[in-house]
Amino acid sequence: LNDNPSHYKVKLSGTVKSPKITFDPPFVMLMPVPLDVKTETTINIIPQGFLRKSQIQVELPELELEDGDRIYPFSVQFPEGKNIIISSDGTNKELICHISFRSSRPVSFLGNMFFVDEEAN
Repeated sequence: LNDNPSHYKVKLSGTVKSPKITFDPPFVMLMPVPLDVKTETTINIIPQGFLRKSQIQVELPELELEDGDRIYPFSVQFPEGKNIIISSDGTNKELICHISFRSSRPVSFLGNMFFVDEEAN
């Protein structure tokens, strides 16, 4: 610098890591119960790589019965909240999620429940 015509090159490299969540257990099987009786389980949601506070949303499946009626027999609760929080050491705190099922009509279901962040990831 200082009127010196030398050129300096700066080379930068890096890795982009997308935030992700994993589940413990990785899948859920709810036990069969009599009609209109609730069955439930608890899962831990383990967020990784979130650099800012985010909130988890859940897309619950809609089930179509044989007569064409549609029901939403699943519900979820987050007893400690559904915000992904970054701790002072840069890690993300686990979230607890209660999943329950109740139906007054006979139904069987195998499918997915989607957990997404605010950016629909």
